[in-house]
Amino acid sequence: MYADLVCKGGGVKGIALVGAISYFEEQGYAWKRVAGTSAGAIVASLVAVGYSANEIKDIMYDLDYNKLADKNKLQSIPLVGSAASLFLSKGLHSGDYIENFLSKKFEQKGKKYFRDIYIHNNSKLKVIATDVTRHKLITLPDDLVEYNINPLDFEIAKAVRMSLSIPFFYEPIVLNTDKEPCYIVDGGLLSNFPIWIFDVADNPRWPTFGLNLYNNVQKPNNNPNGFIPFLMDVMETSLATSEEVYFKDCDAVRIVNIPTLGINTVDFDISKDQIKSLFNSGYISAKSFLEGWNFNDYLKYYRS
Repeated sequence: MYADLVCKGGGVKGIALVGAISYFEEQGYAWKRVAGTSAGAIVASLVAVGYSANEIKDIMYDLDYNKLADKNKLQSIPLVGSAASLFLSKGLHSGDYIENFLSKKFEQKGKKYFRDIYIHNNSKLKVIATDVTRHKLITLPDDLVEYNINPLDFEIAKAVRMSLSIPFFYEPIVLNTDKEPCYIVDGGLLSNFPIWIFDVADNPRWPTFGLNLYNNVQKPNNNPNGFIPFLMDVMETSLATSEEVYFKDCDAVRIVNIPTLGINTVDFDISKDQIKSLFNSGYISAKSFLEGWNFNDYLKYYRS
């Protein structure tokens, strides 16, 4: 059975997406096209280059989450490193670790550039990012032509790196144009869950499933006072978008809602037990969803 897949962003909570994908694949689903934002882009990109859910599970389990907060050169300056990094580089962390990590994983599948995952003149993967210079959402690789870049020649890992560039936390990616440098950051600012991206006017040949991460546990805020903790709170709030408020019924019925157990987007000290719990949360949520899913009913009641 074929389906398209859309993965919501959520930082370290992305392992829950893999749990859901694992159950779908156990039930015989194969993915035609995949899309995502931020952590959702990480998972979607691994699917797009040919990794199975079980392989992605191993990758996510082996990932050193503490290295996601990689320091740039400016942060080595005593006392003023963080402030200098924010002022000069527009971000506390370089983001190089995750980009290099993904690039190696893609190359192991023989896929580095978008040309390697094009099917019928279209990319199997769509990644959402935000151009804060032009104040607009961009879909990668499609919109790269607006920056005089050939989408076929663009590295998949670079696109994913753009999508997960949490403002102020990671340095933005700069796309230079004839008119101006454009700063590209986390797609979650404008669309953390692009469930609409594969929709067509007529009846679809296969379903699009969305994997939605939501916080079902309200934790007390134990962050100390200070500028950096304040920035972290701002980022967490901005990325915890409430797009689900605007979902139509036809969207809601194709969305798997996955509890994230009170774990925050940038909890990079996440434990192995928490990683396992998130994976299981996604797996159980997908199982519950598919027990009530019927594609023909969806077409009858929501697309006719």
